[in-house]
Amino acid sequence: MALVSSFLARLFGSEEGQGLAEYALILALIAIVAILALIFLGTQISSILSTVGESV
Repeated sequence: MALVSSFLARLFGSEEGQGLAEYALILALIAIVAILALIFLGTQISSILSTVGESV
């Protein structure tokens, strides 16, 4: 993560907006983790939600 931040800092040349870039990287990482979790656990979550829906 620090490597990517230092690369972006050198790429843009100034530190203005550095915090925004770091927040964007964190948000992208969270989105990737969420998508991967849905891919691997999607069928299990779907069956659990179906069971809950049928019992209501």
